[in-house]
Amino acid sequence: MPIALFAPKRYWFCPMTSLMDKNNELSKGLASYACNPMESRGRLYREEESNTRTAFQRDRDRIIHSTAFRRLEYKTQVFVNHEGDHYRTRLTHSLEVSQLARSVCRTLGMHEDLAETLALAHDLGHTPFGHSGEDALAECMEPFGGFDHNAHTLRIITSLEQRYAEFDGLNLTWETLEGIAKHNGPLIKPTPSSIISKMLNRVQPQSLPRAITEYNAKHDLLIDTFPGGEAQVASLCDDIAYNNHDIDDGLRAGLFTIDQLDEVEMVGKIFREVRSRYPGIDDHRLIHEAIRRLINRMVTDLIMQTMQNINNDHIERPDDIRKLGKPLVAFSSTMVDTNAKLKHFLMENMYRHYKVNRMASKAKRVVRELFTFFLNEPQCLLTHWRKLATSPKGNVTAMVVADFIAGMTDRFALDEHRRIFDVQARSWLGK
Repeated sequence: MPIALFAPKRYWFCPMTSLMDKNNELSKGLASYACNPMESRGRLYREEESNTRTAFQRDRDRIIHSTAFRRLEYKTQVFVNHEGDHYRTRLTHSLEVSQLARSVCRTLGMHEDLAETLALAHDLGHTPFGHSGEDALAECMEPFGGFDHNAHTLRIITSLEQRYAEFDGLNLTWETLEGIAKHNGPLIKPTPSSIISKMLNRVQPQSLPRAITEYNAKHDLLIDTFPGGEAQVASLCDDIAYNNHDIDDGLRAGLFTIDQLDEVEMVGKIFREVRSRYPGIDDHRLIHEAIRRLINRMVTDLIMQTMQNINNDHIERPDDIRKLGKPLVAFSSTMVDTNAKLKHFLMENMYRHYKVNRMASKAKRVVRELFTFFLNEPQCLLTHWRKLATSPKGNVTAMVVADFIAGMTDRFALDEHRRIFDVQARSWLGK
């Protein structure tokens, strides 16, 4: 089915007066199954709505102005920040995911602003040094309830960001919080009455991170269902951006070659197509042209398969997506296979490369040593964090230390480690 022929069901609104005209106008292009800001389940703390922005636009702006978002500039995913200026950071990755998610939602008639908000927020809870840093912090926190970056994102935006006079956190809408908490799908088993869900074996561990259980107790996020369509779009666009920019960064770093990508049939085919059409093209242009085409094919496949799912599953409302019992937004089986092969290739040739392993080992050592030091000597924490900590080696102190370390950028963590463990390094006098 050509994309141009797909016509999602549209909302029709009667003319409205007063302050909601702007919001009404912005909502007219939505499909009936889109999350509509005018029908939002609201915020935990009641606020007057904006005269000029929808609720989801306001959420996006609060994310962008948050301290945690600014820190993403100096947090990396595979390479440590000082390894090079042109490798992706958490910030550039989030922007790439946001662009893709908006494009997909525009075609599907879903709410672009909500998808953009979720894309910009999805990595806020990551530690310094990418997955290596998270693995190390999770190991350190195992006796104290563990650490999960997705749950920590929720903790940041509902508690740790302290900017407003009337509440902690950013007080985002239910739809944004739901999409962040359920970034990877349902968090617990479905309710016993949900026979269809049980048949589909939609099973998740019952033990949840503390940040999710604590917030969910006061603001039910329906953690046994799938999230809305916009959150599902943002999640798969995360996959598209992640895999493709890792091809780019891996080639740039010399961890593997263009010829090695022949192992992944579709990827190798695209590189050959570009070479055939542009004989003599230099590798720099070849890489960018091939990746551009690969992203386009993945996005097109995602849109086409999701359109088919919407029609086949007779999706009419946002809750139809949540209660479907399976993801609505999806790749075709062919693209799922290609994606799996690409992830396997990157795992073997990039993430397990000895150069990356050495960086990961250093990163883990830095995180472990910082955690152990501050857990044993909380009086050495920076003033704000020291006031929150209690006795050495206690549960509260462990949580405070984990929050402190998780919020560090790569370079701050390295500098802090140097200040503490290098006896000749200068301390911060006067702070």
